[in-house]
Amino acid sequence: MGKKARLGILIGVIIAFLTILAISVHHNIKYELGNRPDYAISKRDEQIKNGVMVLCYHRILAANEIVKFDQQVSPNSQFHDFNVNLSQFKHQMDVIQAHHVKVLAMPQLIKLVKKHRPIHGRYVVITFDDIDRTMIDNALPVLLKHHYPFTDSIITGNTGWYKDGTKLATWPAIRRMKKRAGNLVTFAVHTNRMHYLVDHGTPVFNLPNNFVRFKRDYAVSQQVLKQKLGHRSPIFTYPYGSGTPQVQKFLDERLGLKAILTLNNGLVTTHSDLKETPRVIVNSSSWPSISKWLSQ
Repeated sequence: MGKKARLGILIGVIIAFLTILAISVHHNIKYELGNRPDYAISKRDEQIKNGVMVLCYHRILAANEIVKFDQQVSPNSQFHDFNVNLSQFKHQMDVIQAHHVKVLAMPQLIKLVKKHRPIHGRYVVITFDDIDRTMIDNALPVLLKHHYPFTDSIITGNTGWYKDGTKLATWPAIRRMKKRAGNLVTFAVHTNRMHYLVDHGTPVFNLPNNFVRFKRDYAVSQQVLKQKLGHRSPIFTYPYGSGTPQVQKFLDERLGLKAILTLNNGLVTTHSDLKETPRVIVNSSSWPSISKWLSQ
Protein backbone atom coordinates (compact mmCIF):
# COMPACT_ATOMS: atom_id res chain seq x y z
CA MET A 1 0.00 0.00 0.00
CA GLY A 2 1.37 3.35 -1.03
CA LYS A 3 2.01 6.33 1.21
CA LYS A 4 -0.85 8.32 -0.31
CA ALA A 5 -3.27 5.43 0.20
CA ARG A 6 -2.32 5.07 3.87
CA LEU A 7 -2.72 8.83 4.36
CA GLY A 8 -6.12 8.69 2.70
CA ILE A 9 -7.25 5.88 5.01
CA LEU A 10 -5.97 7.77 8.07
CA ILE A 11 -7.82 10.92 7.03
CA GLY A 12 -10.97 8.85 6.42
CA VAL A 13 -10.72 7.27 9.89
CA ILE A 14 -10.25 10.69 11.51
CA ILE A 15 -13.24 12.15 9.63
CA ALA A 16 -15.39 9.15 10.60
CA PHE A 17 -14.34 9.48 14.26
CA LEU A 18 -15.11 13.20 14.31
CA THR A 19 -18.48 12.62 12.65
CA ILE A 20 -19.45 9.99 15.21
CA LEU A 21 -18.25 12.26 18.03
CA ALA A 22 -20.27 15.20 16.67
CA ILE A 23 -23.40 13.05 16.40
CA SER A 24 -22.89 11.76 19.96
CA VAL A 25 -22.41 15.27 21.35
CA HIS A 26 -25.49 16.48 19.48
CA HIS A 27 -27.62 13.68 20.92
CA ASN A 28 -26.27 14.29 24.43
CA ILE A 29 -27.04 18.01 24.23
CA LYS A 30 -30.52 17.30 22.85
CA TYR A 31 -31.15 14.86 25.69
CA GLU A 32 -29.86 17.22 28.39
CA LEU A 33 -31.82 20.19 27.08
CA GLY A 34 -34.91 18.08 26.68
CA ASN A 35 -34.73 17.18 30.37
CA ARG A 36 -34.30 20.75 31.64
CA PRO A 37 -36.97 22.22 33.91
CA ASP A 38 -39.68 24.20 32.15
CA TYR A 39 -39.15 27.80 33.24
CA ALA A 40 -42.12 29.18 31.30
CA ILE A 41 -44.88 30.82 33.31
CA SER A 42 -48.01 28.72 33.70
CA LYS A 43 -50.97 29.01 31.36
CA ARG A 44 -52.96 30.30 34.31
CA ASP A 45 -50.43 33.07 34.98
CA GLU A 46 -50.43 33.98 31.29
CA GLN A 47 -54.08 34.98 31.73
CA ILE A 48 -53.43 37.35 34.64
CA LYS A 49 -54.05 40.89 33.44
CA ASN A 50 -53.25 42.73 36.66
CA GLY A 51 -49.99 41.80 38.33
CA VAL A 52 -46.24 42.24 38.67
CA MET A 53 -43.72 39.89 37.06
CA VAL A 54 -40.44 39.83 38.98
CA LEU A 55 -37.75 38.85 36.50
CA CYS A 56 -34.67 36.98 37.73
CA TYR A 57 -31.38 37.26 35.83
CA HIS A 58 -27.97 35.88 36.73
CA ARG A 59 -25.34 36.48 34.04
CA ILE A 60 -25.54 38.67 30.94
CA LEU A 61 -22.82 37.36 28.64
CA ALA A 62 -21.14 39.33 25.87
CA ALA A 63 -22.49 38.11 22.53
CA ASN A 64 -19.12 36.99 21.14
CA GLU A 65 -18.32 33.90 19.10
CA ILE A 66 -16.94 31.95 22.09
CA VAL A 67 -20.17 32.42 24.05
CA LYS A 68 -22.29 31.49 21.04
CA PHE A 69 -20.22 28.33 20.50
CA ASP A 70 -20.51 27.36 24.17
CA GLN A 71 -24.27 27.83 24.04
CA GLN A 72 -24.50 25.60 20.98
CA VAL A 73 -22.30 22.71 22.12
CA SER A 74 -22.48 22.66 25.92
CA PRO A 75 -25.15 20.63 27.77
CA ASN A 76 -24.18 22.47 30.99
CA SER A 77 -27.34 24.01 32.44
CA GLN A 78 -25.32 27.09 33.46
CA PHE A 79 -25.13 28.10 29.80
CA HIS A 80 -28.83 27.67 29.19
CA ASP A 81 -30.76 28.17 32.41
CA PHE A 82 -28.90 31.04 34.08
CA ASN A 83 -27.23 32.90 31.22
CA VAL A 84 -28.68 35.42 28.78
CA ASN A 85 -26.46 36.89 26.09
CA LEU A 86 -26.25 40.64 25.69
CA SER A 87 -28.13 40.84 22.39
CA GLN A 88 -31.03 38.89 23.94
CA PHE A 89 -31.01 41.12 27.01
CA LYS A 90 -31.14 44.27 24.88
CA HIS A 91 -34.05 42.80 22.93
CA GLN A 92 -35.89 41.92 26.14
CA MET A 93 -35.53 45.43 27.53
CA ASP A 94 -36.71 46.82 24.18
CA VAL A 95 -39.79 44.57 24.32
CA ILE A 96 -40.66 45.88 27.79
CA GLN A 97 -40.37 49.42 26.48
CA ALA A 98 -42.27 48.73 23.25
CA HIS A 99 -45.27 47.41 25.19
CA HIS A 100 -45.19 50.35 27.63
CA VAL A 101 -44.83 48.06 30.64
CA LYS A 102 -43.75 50.07 33.69
CA VAL A 103 -40.66 48.80 35.49
CA LEU A 104 -40.93 49.14 39.26
CA ALA A 105 -38.13 49.27 41.79
CA MET A 106 -38.44 46.71 44.59
CA PRO A 107 -39.13 49.48 47.17
CA GLN A 108 -42.03 50.62 44.95
CA LEU A 109 -43.40 47.08 44.83
CA ILE A 110 -43.13 46.80 48.62
CA LYS A 111 -45.12 50.04 49.05
CA LEU A 112 -47.67 48.97 46.45
CA VAL A 113 -48.42 45.64 48.15
CA LYS A 114 -48.35 47.18 51.63
CA LYS A 115 -51.26 49.49 50.68
CA HIS A 116 -53.46 46.44 49.98
CA ARG A 117 -54.96 48.20 47.00
CA PRO A 118 -55.86 46.36 43.79
CA ILE A 119 -53.05 46.20 41.24
CA HIS A 120 -54.26 47.50 37.89
CA GLY A 121 -52.28 46.64 34.77
CA ARG A 122 -49.01 44.84 34.13
CA TYR A 123 -45.71 45.73 35.76
CA VAL A 124 -42.19 44.32 35.84
CA VAL A 125 -39.44 44.25 38.48
CA ILE A 126 -35.90 43.44 37.31
CA THR A 127 -33.58 41.52 39.67
CA PHE A 128 -30.06 40.06 39.39
CA ASP A 129 -28.69 37.33 41.63
CA ASP A 130 -25.03 37.05 42.73
CA ILE A 131 -23.77 40.16 40.87
CA ASP A 132 -20.93 38.94 38.73
CA ARG A 133 -18.92 41.21 36.46
CA THR A 134 -21.24 40.68 33.48
CA MET A 135 -24.10 42.40 35.32
CA ILE A 136 -22.02 45.56 35.65
CA ASP A 137 -20.12 45.36 32.35
CA ASN A 138 -23.00 44.29 30.10
CA ALA A 139 -26.41 44.74 31.74
CA LEU A 140 -25.86 48.06 33.52
CA PRO A 141 -25.39 50.24 30.40
CA VAL A 142 -28.61 48.85 28.93
CA LEU A 143 -30.55 49.48 32.14
CA LEU A 144 -29.20 53.03 32.39
CA LYS A 145 -30.14 53.68 28.75
CA HIS A 146 -33.75 52.71 29.49
CA HIS A 147 -33.65 54.30 32.96
CA TYR A 148 -34.95 51.04 34.42
CA PRO A 149 -34.63 50.42 38.18
CA PHE A 150 -33.21 47.06 39.28
CA THR A 151 -32.30 45.04 42.35
CA ASP A 152 -28.91 43.35 42.85
CA SER A 153 -28.59 40.52 45.39
CA ILE A 154 -25.09 40.36 46.87
CA ILE A 155 -23.34 37.34 48.39
CA THR A 156 -21.61 39.72 50.79
CA GLY A 157 -18.78 37.40 51.83
CA ASN A 158 -17.96 36.16 48.33
CA THR A 159 -17.45 39.36 46.34
CA GLY A 160 -14.53 39.04 43.92
CA TRP A 161 -14.66 35.22 44.03
CA TYR A 162 -14.88 32.93 41.02
CA LYS A 163 -18.22 31.12 40.99
CA ASP A 164 -19.63 28.79 38.33
CA GLY A 165 -17.05 29.91 35.79
CA THR A 166 -17.42 33.64 36.30
CA LYS A 167 -16.00 36.21 38.68
CA LEU A 168 -18.30 37.93 41.13
CA ALA A 169 -18.04 41.72 41.21
CA THR A 170 -15.73 43.27 43.80
CA TRP A 171 -16.88 45.83 46.36
CA PRO A 172 -15.06 48.69 44.56
CA ALA A 173 -16.85 47.72 41.33
CA ILE A 174 -20.19 47.53 43.15
CA ARG A 175 -19.64 50.97 44.70
CA ARG A 176 -18.75 52.43 41.28
CA MET A 177 -21.90 50.84 39.87
CA LYS A 178 -23.94 52.32 42.72
CA LYS A 179 -22.57 55.76 41.95
CA ARG A 180 -23.46 55.42 38.25
CA ALA A 181 -26.93 54.00 38.85
CA GLY A 182 -27.94 56.26 41.73
CA ASN A 183 -31.53 55.69 42.84
CA LEU A 184 -32.09 53.12 40.10
CA VAL A 185 -30.31 50.38 42.06
CA THR A 186 -31.55 48.59 45.18
CA PHE A 187 -29.42 46.02 46.99
CA ALA A 188 -30.54 42.78 48.63
CA VAL A 189 -28.58 40.32 50.75
CA HIS A 190 -28.01 36.84 49.31
CA THR A 191 -26.36 35.33 52.43
CA ASN A 192 -22.81 36.10 53.46
CA ARG A 193 -21.03 32.79 52.82
CA MET A 194 -23.78 30.17 52.56
CA HIS A 195 -24.44 30.17 48.82
CA TYR A 196 -23.43 26.62 47.93
CA LEU A 197 -24.83 23.10 47.76
CA VAL A 198 -24.05 20.01 49.85
CA ASP A 199 -25.45 16.50 50.29
CA HIS A 200 -26.49 15.80 46.72
CA GLY A 201 -27.73 19.29 45.90
CA THR A 202 -29.12 20.59 49.20
CA PRO A 203 -28.49 24.30 49.92
CA VAL A 204 -26.17 24.38 52.91
CA PHE A 205 -28.35 26.83 54.87
CA ASN A 206 -31.33 24.43 54.64
CA LEU A 207 -29.65 21.69 56.65
CA PRO A 208 -31.25 21.63 60.14
CA ASN A 209 -27.89 21.41 61.88
CA ASN A 210 -26.80 24.62 60.11
CA PHE A 211 -29.75 26.72 61.32
CA VAL A 212 -27.80 28.57 64.03
CA ARG A 213 -25.01 29.15 61.55
CA PHE A 214 -27.52 30.58 59.06
CA LYS A 215 -28.89 33.02 61.62
CA ARG A 216 -25.38 34.32 62.26
CA ASP A 217 -24.66 34.41 58.54
CA TYR A 218 -27.78 36.49 57.88
CA ALA A 219 -26.78 38.99 60.59
CA VAL A 220 -23.26 39.22 59.15
CA SER A 221 -24.59 39.76 55.62
CA GLN A 222 -26.57 42.78 56.80
CA GLN A 223 -23.60 44.11 58.79
CA VAL A 224 -21.26 43.79 55.81
CA LEU A 225 -23.75 45.51 53.52
CA LYS A 226 -24.02 48.42 55.94
CA GLN A 227 -20.26 48.62 56.27
CA LYS A 228 -19.63 48.54 52.52
CA LEU A 229 -22.62 50.48 51.16
CA GLY A 230 -23.90 52.42 54.16
CA HIS A 231 -27.22 50.67 54.85
CA ARG A 232 -28.92 47.38 55.61
CA SER A 233 -31.42 45.88 53.18
CA PRO A 234 -35.15 45.16 53.58
CA ILE A 235 -34.77 42.38 51.00
CA PHE A 236 -33.36 38.86 51.33
CA THR A 237 -32.88 36.63 48.29
CA TYR A 238 -32.83 32.85 48.74
CA PRO A 239 -29.87 31.10 47.13
CA TYR A 240 -31.34 28.30 45.01
CA GLY A 241 -34.84 29.65 45.43
CA SER A 242 -36.35 28.60 48.76
CA GLY A 243 -35.80 27.75 52.40
CA THR A 244 -37.10 25.25 54.93
CA PRO A 245 -40.09 26.22 57.12
CA GLN A 246 -37.61 26.85 59.96
CA VAL A 247 -35.53 29.23 57.85
CA GLN A 248 -38.62 30.91 56.43
CA LYS A 249 -40.07 31.48 59.91
CA PHE A 250 -36.83 33.05 61.10
CA LEU A 251 -36.79 35.44 58.12
CA ASP A 252 -40.50 36.24 58.53
CA GLU A 253 -39.75 37.46 62.06
CA ARG A 254 -36.98 39.89 61.02
CA LEU A 255 -38.63 43.28 61.62
CA GLY A 256 -36.60 45.12 59.00
CA LEU A 257 -37.18 42.53 56.30
CA LYS A 258 -40.00 43.50 53.92
CA ALA A 259 -39.49 41.09 51.04
CA ILE A 260 -38.00 37.63 50.54
CA LEU A 261 -37.25 36.74 46.92
CA THR A 262 -37.78 33.11 45.94
CA LEU A 263 -37.61 31.20 42.67
CA ASN A 264 -41.19 30.03 42.96
CA ASN A 265 -42.55 30.67 39.48
CA GLY A 266 -45.50 33.05 39.41
CA LEU A 267 -46.68 36.65 39.53
CA VAL A 268 -47.21 39.13 42.34
CA THR A 269 -50.88 40.05 42.60
CA THR A 270 -53.01 42.08 44.99
CA HIS A 271 -53.14 39.25 47.55
CA SER A 272 -49.48 38.17 47.38
CA ASP A 273 -47.22 37.92 50.41
CA LEU A 274 -43.87 39.51 49.59
CA LYS A 275 -42.25 37.35 52.26
CA GLU A 276 -42.52 34.66 49.56
CA THR A 277 -42.10 36.76 46.43
CA PRO A 278 -42.33 34.63 43.27
CA ARG A 279 -39.93 35.30 40.41
CA VAL A 280 -39.51 34.15 36.83
CA ILE A 281 -36.04 33.03 35.70
CA VAL A 282 -35.33 34.60 32.32
CA ASN A 283 -33.79 32.30 29.70
CA SER A 284 -34.58 31.00 26.23
CA SER A 285 -37.10 28.55 27.70
CA SER A 286 -39.10 31.13 29.65
CA TRP A 287 -38.84 34.19 27.42
CA PRO A 288 -41.58 33.26 24.90
CA SER A 289 -44.16 33.02 27.71
CA ILE A 290 -42.82 36.21 29.32
CA SER A 291 -43.01 38.07 26.03
CA LYS A 292 -46.55 36.82 25.48
CA TRP A 293 -47.65 38.12 28.88
CA LEU A 294 -45.97 41.48 28.30
CA SER A 295 -47.68 41.96 24.94
CA GLN A 296 -51.28 41.29 26.02
